[in-house]
Amino acid sequence: METRPAVRPAVGGPDRPVHRAREARLGGDRRVPAPRAEIDASWERMLRSGVDPEKSPESELLEADEIEHRRRSTVLGEVMPLLREGLASIADAAQQILVVTDPEGRVLWRQGHPAVMRLAKDICLEEGAAWSETTTGTNAIGTSLATRTPVQVHSAEHFVRALHGWTCAAAPMRDPRDGRLIGIVDISGPASTFHPATLALVGSVAALAESELRARHLVAIERLRSVAAPLLCRLEGRAMAVDTHGWLAAVSGMPPVDRLPLPKSLRPGPVWLASLGMCQVEPLPGGWLVRVAEDRDEPSPRRVVLDLSRDRGFSAHVVGPVGTWTVRLSPRHAELLYALALHRQGRTASELAQDLFGDPTRTVTVRAEISRLRRSMAEVLSHRPYRFGEGVEVEVVHPDQPADLLPRSTAPVVVRARTSAERV
Repeated sequence: METRPAVRPAVGGPDRPVHRAREARLGGDRRVPAPRAEIDASWERMLRSGVDPEKSPESELLEADEIEHRRRSTVLGEVMPLLREGLASIADAAQQILVVTDPEGRVLWRQGHPAVMRLAKDICLEEGAAWSETTTGTNAIGTSLATRTPVQVHSAEHFVRALHGWTCAAAPMRDPRDGRLIGIVDISGPASTFHPATLALVGSVAALAESELRARHLVAIERLRSVAAPLLCRLEGRAMAVDTHGWLAAVSGMPPVDRLPLPKSLRPGPVWLASLGMCQVEPLPGGWLVRVAEDRDEPSPRRVVLDLSRDRGFSAHVVGPVGTWTVRLSPRHAELLYALALHRQGRTASELAQDLFGDPTRTVTVRAEISRLRRSMAEVLSHRPYRFGEGVEVEVVHPDQPADLLPRSTAPVVVRARTSAERV
């Protein structure tokens, strides 16, 4: 019978220079430098958000059926065998544990040294727990979520004092099909198990997992191509087969593209695509058949797609009687158009000032911004009151998480939409 040595969090004092820097920062003294730039930035976020550095890590755990639902709903399950093979045995031998979370920082899987698994319960590092920065302070999982980069956090670098006996290294994993964050892979253990190479190891395995997903995607594209190619050979005109993310599998009668931008709410039937015009869309196993309408005399629909799905780079794709174009939006113009999309009946200058600034008297600023917007969007914007014109279809492309809607905006209309059902 194998005998395992007892494992305990480090009981000695935390790293003294780091501890002094943390205590100085908590006391408002910025003269003592933080150990590293990413830790300094995280501590600043924690101070601004009001995280209590003396609280014990705690979280309302997800129910077992919700954990299982999240596991089935993510592609992470496809690469868990690879993550276990690459890290679980190493974590066990190094007296650490492997932890994998979803994009919200909720722990979906954990595995490793049994004694450390038991210790981890004391800091609520268990399945279903939340490990974002807002719930647990500076830690490798939460800070990697916040920065979208690999991060190692050791001992007193943790903002919450109860975690000073721990060390952790984490890296983000992205879906290669669309670049979306799908989760975090992490190695955690007592501070005495710290090793500087752990971060490189975790980052390499995360990259390997992304490569595995990329290979699976290429197999799926080949499978779709084998179904679609015979169909395209029998069709006249321009057509293409794409997967559910818009990646090209086959094309006929037109130049190939790597990826076709698709609306999130795509359904079979006629649809206007900004890059192709009016199309007929039909389902295929694992994708879509997109046929370009060839009737040049059919009038173009008037349509606006307001894309707010990214942290930066907001845009409006406009289809009007004179053609199709894309307008790059400043954050203020994105807020204005979102307010108009939310209130299709129209808004007065005073109402828009209330929506944007919480101050109905700031009408001069509103009118000036609307005037600038109309230089590129006059075909689809009307006034008296300000609104999208009659017959204009408006679609808003939201970020995956409601809280990420125009994340730097303080406009009341946006703040309400992040936390309520008041969404377009």
